[in-house]
Amino acid sequence: MSVTKPIEQDDVLVMEETTSGTTAFIVVYNDDFNTFDWVIRCFMEVLDHTDQQAEQLSMMIHFKGRATVKSGSFEELRPLKEALVERGLSAVIEEEKHEH
Repeated sequence: MSVTKPIEQDDVLVMEETTSGTTAFIVVYNDDFNTFDWVIRCFMEVLDHTDQQAEQLSMMIHFKGRATVKSGSFEELRPLKEALVERGLSAVIEEEKHEH
């Protein structure tokens, strides 16, 4: 079990990882102002997704309200999440949930 500590950042509660090795995920939420083309472009440029991957993820976000768009370590994902937020997307990092 890893230890995390909350950090307030831009009105979003972000869990900062204090140990390494835990799988984390970037989750992007639907909004009413970003176009499909812009979201697809952001996923391709920031996350290095193919056009098909980016398009499928943008559709999932549109219809389900959110989608996991990338997994990895917290340290690896943080700059990617920040780049998506800087481009106007609603993105957060979530940790893998462990069942006890």
